[in-house]
Amino acid sequence: MVSHINYALSRVFNNSIYAPPICRVEGDLSEGSHKFSPNSESSLEPQKTCGGFSETYAALCDYNGIGCKEEVQWDVDTIYHSQDNREFNLLDFSHLDSRDLAVIVASIAYNTWFTKLHCKDMRIGSEVVDQVLHTVSKSNSLEELTLENAGLKSDFPQKMASALSENPASVIHSLNLAHNTLDNQGTGLETLPPTAVSHRAPLIVLLLLLLRCCFSLLSKNSKSMSLLANLYLFLAQPNCLVHLDLSGTDCTVDSLFGALLRGCCADLSYLNLSKNSFSHRKARDSLPTFRQFFSSAFSLTHVSLASVKVPPDSLRALFLGLSNNPHITDLHLDIGSCELRSAGAGVIQELFPRVSCVGTLDISDNGLDADLLAVIPAFSRHPSLKHLMLGKNFNIKGRVLDEILQKLVHLVQEEECALQSLSLADSRLRQRGTVLVNALGSNTCLRKVDLSGNLLEDSGAKMLSKALQINTTLRSVMWDRNNTTATGFQDVARALEHNFTLQYMPLPLSDVTQAYRSAPEKTDQIQRALLRNNQTQRFSQKQALRLHQGLVTSTAEQVMERLCVRVQQQVCVLKGCEEGEEVQTARQILKEARDSRALYPSLCELAHVLSVDGPVKQRLDTLAGELAKAADKELQVVVDSMVSLCRELCPMSCSAAERLTPPLSSISEQVSIPRSAIRNALMERAAEDINRALEEVKLSVVSYLTNSIVDQILQELYNTHKTLVLVIPLFCASHADASSV
Repeated sequence: MVSHINYALSRVFNNSIYAPPICRVEGDLSEGSHKFSPNSESSLEPQKTCGGFSETYAALCDYNGIGCKEEVQWDVDTIYHSQDNREFNLLDFSHLDSRDLAVIVASIAYNTWFTKLHCKDMRIGSEVVDQVLHTVSKSNSLEELTLENAGLKSDFPQKMASALSENPASVIHSLNLAHNTLDNQGTGLETLPPTAVSHRAPLIVLLLLLLRCCFSLLSKNSKSMSLLANLYLFLAQPNCLVHLDLSGTDCTVDSLFGALLRGCCADLSYLNLSKNSFSHRKARDSLPTFRQFFSSAFSLTHVSLASVKVPPDSLRALFLGLSNNPHITDLHLDIGSCELRSAGAGVIQELFPRVSCVGTLDISDNGLDADLLAVIPAFSRHPSLKHLMLGKNFNIKGRVLDEILQKLVHLVQEEECALQSLSLADSRLRQRGTVLVNALGSNTCLRKVDLSGNLLEDSGAKMLSKALQINTTLRSVMWDRNNTTATGFQDVARALEHNFTLQYMPLPLSDVTQAYRSAPEKTDQIQRALLRNNQTQRFSQKQALRLHQGLVTSTAEQVMERLCVRVQQQVCVLKGCEEGEEVQTARQILKEARDSRALYPSLCELAHVLSVDGPVKQRLDTLAGELAKAADKELQVVVDSMVSLCRELCPMSCSAAERLTPPLSSISEQVSIPRSAIRNALMERAAEDINRALEEVKLSVVSYLTNSIVDQILQELYNTHKTLVLVIPLFCASHADASSV
C-alpha cells in the first residue's frame, strides 16, 4: 500500500523532493516504485504532456477543495504542448479568480516542463504572490520570472530574496519586476549571502535592477541613500550580471561606474541607463572610473544613455574608453536626446573616428543642426559603423541644410562606406530632402533607410520611385508621415514593378489612411510587389547585370563624347602632316573610346553566358542526386529502426502484421521522398539565393572594370587633348613657312 501511495505521489509531483510525504516506511523503497507501476514489472512510465502539469494541477485543486478547470488543462495539454511553449503566461487565464490562479502557479513549482513564468500589466493578489514565492523557493527548472506592472507591494523584494536563498537548486537567471511601486523599502540585496550571485551561474539575483519604477530617490532621505548603498554594494561584488536595465530610476549615472568597474566588467553585455542624469557636481571626479569601465568591459554589446544630459567631458571619457578597448566589437551605442549640441559635436568630430568598436550609433535629437557640417565627415570611411541614426537634428534651412545634405550624399556614395542602414526619421527636410532620396539610386551600400516624418510629399515619392527602379541593394524602406497622396504611392508602385530586390516597406499608415479613401487600388499595388519580392522566384541574372548599365556609364559617356569630339577635331587639323607619335596615340585612344561603349554590355553578356551551365549549377545537379540517395538511406534506417522497436514491444502483433499488404518488413522499401521535391528545393530556392549573391558580386566586378577602364580612357583623352593643343600651333607655323617659300 505504501508503494502504491508513493507511486501516486511521484506521478502527481514528478518525483520532486518537495512532494508532500504522506506516508513513509522504514528503509528505502526500491527504485522501481518510482519508475514502474506496482501492478507491472516491466511497463515503462509513459511520457506525460507538458511534464504532467494537468495531473499536478488536478491534485492541488482537489487538495485545496476547489473545482478543477478543464479549460486550464485543455489549454496546457493542447495549445502549450503543440507549440512546445515553455513560457507559462498568466494573461492566458486573467479571467479566472485569484484562488484559481494561485493553484495554477503552485503547480509550476513541481513541474519541469515550464522554464518561464510571465505576467505583465495584470494585477495579482496576495494569494498568487505567495504561490509565486513558493514556486521560486521550490522549483529547480524555473529560469525566467517576469512580474512587470503586477501591483507588487513594498515587502516583495525581501520575500523574493528569502525565497531565493532557500533554494540552492535555483536556476533563475532573469527576473523582471519593472513598473512596480516598491518605494524605498530596500531591494533585499543586503539579505543575500555574498556568494549568492557569484557561485550560481548565471543567477542574476534581483534583476530588480530592471525595476525602472522601483526607486524614489528624489527625496534623498536616509532610506533612499541606504538603498543606493546596497545597490552599489551588490554591483561591486563579482557577479554574473549580463543584462542591467536601470532606465528611468532617477539614479545618478556617473556614481554608478565605480561599482560597475569592480564587479561587472567580465559578463555585462546590456547596459541601459537611459532617462537618468549625471550629478554635475561630482561628474568630473568620476571621469576616470567612467573611462576605465568602458576601456575594460569584456562583453558589452549594447549601451544606452538616451535622454541623459551627457556633459562634454563625460562624452569624451566615453569615446576615449571605447577607443582603448580591445575586447568588444559591433557595439550598439545609443546617445540620442542627450542635448549634445555644439560641444558634443566637437567631441564626436575629434574622437569618434578613433572608436572602431561601434557598429550602431544613435545620435538623433541632439540639437546638432548646423554642426552636422563637421560631424558627418567623422563617419566617413569608418571601418565598423554599419547603422547610423541622425533624425531630429536638422532644425536649419537654406544653404546650410543643402550643404549638410550634400555631405550625406557624399558619405553614402563613397566606395569605402560601410553603412548598411541610415535613419533620418522626423527631420522635416521637406523638398530639400529629395536630393538625398535621388542619391539612393546610385547607392550600393545601404540596405535599409528610414525617411519617415520628412514631409517630402509626392515629389519625394517620385524621386523614390526613380531610385528604386535602378537600385538593387535596398531591402527595406521606411516611408510615412511624408504627406504622400495616392498619386505618389502609385509612382512607387510602378517603380516596384521593375524592382525585384526591395523586400520590406511597412504600410505607411499615416499617409495611406488618406490616400486609401480616394484610391485604394493605387496603394494595394505596393504590397503585391513586396509580396512578390519575398517569393523565391527572382528576376534573371542577365536582367540584374543590365540594371545599372545606364547609371555606371551615362555620366562618363557624356564627358568622353565631348573629349572625343575635341580630339577628333585636332586630329583633322593635323591630317595633312606626317603623322607623328602624338597623332597615332590620339587615333588609338579614339578607337578605344569607341570600343568602350560596348564594354559594359559585353561584360554583362559574358557573365551571363558563363553562368548558364557553370560549376554552381553542375554542382547543384550532382548534389540533388546525392541528397535524394541520402534521404532514401536515412528513411530506410529510420523505418527499419521503427519496425524493430515495434517487434520488440509488441512481438505477437507484429508477427500477425507481416500478413498485411504490404508486410511490415517491406515498408522501408515502399517509402521515399520524391526526387522532384529535393531538386526543386535546391534549384528553385537555394540556387536562387546563391545566384543572387553571385549576381551582386558580378555586378560589382563589371562596374569596377568598366569604371576603371573608362577612367583611364578619359585621362588619356585629356592628356592627348593637352598634347595636341601644343602641337597644332607648331604645325600651323611650319605650314605657313612652307607656303611662303
